[in-house]
Parts: sequence; structure tokens; C-alpha cells
Amino acid sequence: MREQVYTDPRPKEHFDRFHERARTREPDYAYEFTRLITSIYAYTLLRTRAISPENVPGSGPVILAPNHFSFMDHFLSGCYLRRKIRFMAKSQLFKPPMQFVYTHGGVFPVRRGGKDEETFITAKALLDRGSAVLMYPEGGRSRTGAIAERARRGIGRLALETGVPVVPIAVFGSARVRNWKRLQFPSVTVQYGEPIRWERVDKPTADQQEAVAEAVLDTVKAMYERLGQEGRKGVRRQINSSRRTSRR
Repeated sequence: MREQVYTDPRPKEHFDRFHERARTREPDYAYEFTRLITSIYAYTLLRTRAISPENVPGSGPVILAPNHFSFMDHFLSGCYLRRKIRFMAKSQLFKPPMQFVYTHGGVFPVRRGGKDEETFITAKALLDRGSAVLMYPEGGRSRTGAIAERARRGIGRLALETGVPVVPIAVFGSARVRNWKRLQFPSVTVQYGEPIRWERVDKPTADQQEAVAEAVLDTVKAMYERLGQEGRKGVRRQINSSRRTSRR
């Protein structure tokens, strides 16, 4: 596994054009083509199945908050959703030739090594337009095989400053996606939790941001652990049973 690079030496101005495009233009054919290829891979070799995708609103602004083990998590989170997702991605990925795919696919950069206000400006602009924005509560990819102990405050800030719902997502099995090199393909389950919403706060404190971020990550962890204990079928049975009980 490649060593993580946490600082991008390129100046902020280098990424302004990517943010401008993300704020003003919708994803084009590059999104649809990438979605087709990655979805076929997810449906077949990874046997990806979804639980409760209806928890994601079909329209309107929403923040999607999955755990993060693999580069495939972006695509796994979206392959069962009809609406297009706008992804945040580390700025190091924005290099030729792949930056063409990212920019035309609606991806926008997060510049590492400093506080990146442009990322939040872009994310809020997209949410104002009714988009679905994916942001990882862990801040980056876990390389330990376990969900991070602590959340990063960014998702708490975005949720509070916009007041839009957050849908926690547990992606179970993606930690073993890299096993394809040994011709081993895991079975992946993507569970979408109930939307959570907080009252809008114009200037949330660091403590407020952290509290919301931890609440989101705790929900993701609980869903993930339940999938590990009960399995896909067990979780589905429990959800269906709860729904039947609530209708009585």
C-alpha cells in the first residue's frame, strides 16, 4: 500500500479552476461512464447489495457520510442511488490524466496540509443547489482495517452551517477490495441509515462541530458493527421487523 502524502505543495490558486467548475457545472458523460464501469464491478465481482437506499432523499440537499477503507467507497456509496453524487477528493489526485475524469465527473479537491476554505465554499454552494455531497467523517481513508476512533470536525461544520440532513452510511467489506490482486473478491454491503438533521448554526464552535461529527461517526460505527455481527440478512430481517411493528 502506498505511503500517505498529507501535504500538497501546490498553491491554493492551482485548484481554483476545479472549484469554479464544480460550483457552476453539473457532472457530464464522464460521470455516467465511470458510474457504469464501477457499478458493473460492484454488482458482479464484489456482489454489492444495498440496505435501505430509500433513506437517501430522492432530491434536495443531503450530506452522505460513509466510512472509508477503499478508493471504491465513493462508487459503492452511489451505485444504488439514482441521483448523482458530488465527491470530495484529496488534491493529490488532481493530476493529468485523471484530473479530466474528476473534473468532468463533478469531483472537487480538498487541499491537504492546511485549512481549505475553498472546499467548504464549494460544498455549501452545491448543497444550496440541492446536490448530494459525500464527505467522510473520518476525514480520510483508514489504513488499519478498522473505523477511526475519532471523527474529523469538517462534517460537523458542514452539517451545522447548512442545516441539511446527513445520511450515515456503513460500507461493509470494502476493506478487502484490494485483495483482487490475489483474485479474492469480498462481498460488500452498503447500508444507508436514517437521515439526521441539526439546527443551522452560522458560526458553530469547534466543540459543536466535533460533537456533531462524533455523533455521525458513532452511528456509522454502530451500523458497521451490526453488519459484522448479524450479517446482511440479519440486519434486513431486523429492519423489516421494526417496520412491521411500527405500522401496527
